[in-house]
Amino acid sequence: MYESLKNPSSQRKSWVHLNRIVNILEVIQDAIVICLCLGLFCFMVLQLYSMVVSLLPPLQFHVVTADILSLLIWVELFRLLIIYLQEQRISIGVAVEVAIVSVLREFIVRGVLEIPATQVLATCAFLMVLGLLMVIRVWLPPTFDGIDPEHNVSQRHQQRSTAKKAEMNGNHTILAKN
Repeated sequence: MYESLKNPSSQRKSWVHLNRIVNILEVIQDAIVICLCLGLFCFMVLQLYSMVVSLLPPLQFHVVTADILSLLIWVELFRLLIIYLQEQRISIGVAVEVAIVSVLREFIVRGVLEIPATQVLATCAFLMVLGLLMVIRVWLPPTFDGIDPEHNVSQRHQQRSTAKKAEMNGNHTILAKN
């Protein structure tokens, strides 16, 4: 610690190393998301095959409906991962849509009459909260359309550290003159 205060170049080197580590971790994270996308795509192909097989006679309506809704959920999850890869963020709207479709799938597959009343009420409350999230999301300011709050905080931090360095360098030159 004392060495880095004495030698500003060592502090810059540590920032460079830290940035390299962060960049490497981001690349690894993107690779993990790409693997998830590929796995999810393969799973969707298998689900599609299962759905085609379930369409053969005798036709089972509940199985076909469950397969179609499951496929829609997987498509939305795939879309969520693609948005993450493109924009490096999780889309709240898509995540809420996935949750809504998942809950509705369970209701349709099991049947509303077979689910206990307390669970139906709790699920309705959950769906109302998700619907409210969808409505509120429209009024929230777009944080990723040219406005990056993390970038602003990072710039302020860099300005403060630069000011501290300049102040420390000024103190060292005053001490050297004395």
